[in-house]
Amino acid sequence: MSAMSAPAPPPTRSTDTPVALDRREGPFGEVVLRERGEHFEIIANGCFLMDTSDGRSERLLIDAALAALPAGRSRPSVLIGGLGVGFSLVRAAEEERWGRIVVVEREQAIVDWHRSGPLDRISGPALADPRTGILHTDLVAHLRTATERYDALCLDIDNGPDWTVTDGNESLYSATGLAHCHDRLTPGGVLAVWSAQPSPAFEQALRNAGFSGVRTEEVAVARGVPDVVHLALRAA
Repeated sequence: MSAMSAPAPPPTRSTDTPVALDRREGPFGEVVLRERGEHFEIIANGCFLMDTSDGRSERLLIDAALAALPAGRSRPSVLIGGLGVGFSLVRAAEEERWGRIVVVEREQAIVDWHRSGPLDRISGPALADPRTGILHTDLVAHLRTATERYDALCLDIDNGPDWTVTDGNESLYSATGLAHCHDRLTPGGVLAVWSAQPSPAFEQALRNAGFSGVRTEEVAVARGVPDVVHLALRAA
């Protein structure tokens, strides 16, 4: 009697091959959460938005805004525009100096992936922080209609002012959108805007909107132009 053959091993999956974990159709199009090896990716309408492979520039978005605030400001509030993969929220929650932390995210799927899905492993403690609140709404509409002011606005929407994915988001970087940002800041408050590439035109737009202290901080990437954070101040 021949010996029983061992079961065949399960097929291996290349770490370079992304696997879709969830796919949703929402009011702004399709959003997909993919896993690639040990990392996660968010795709919107077929366009890559972000992944969990780095996160330096998303953390810089928070750190640079806090550093730019006037000295001695106690328990400043911050609005984070876009939950993404959660790096900016996590960085804010790690810093005890922040007071209220508000995240505006219009895609319910992304909120779900953080609250009860795979991205919980990244943002779980930050979401449980009593300072944190999530607003499920469109950022452009919130900035236009809200009355609350914040000490810092940290915005990471699409791929920045020169490369938007979703119709309507470009208005955030327009003269009208920047005026709404200006109105939502306290005197001396900081506007920090993430971008996938430097934008001298956007720097000028910030100055035209009445902001001062306009500058750009860069984060080098493996290939291509650097990620950047544009910083600007509302006059005290």
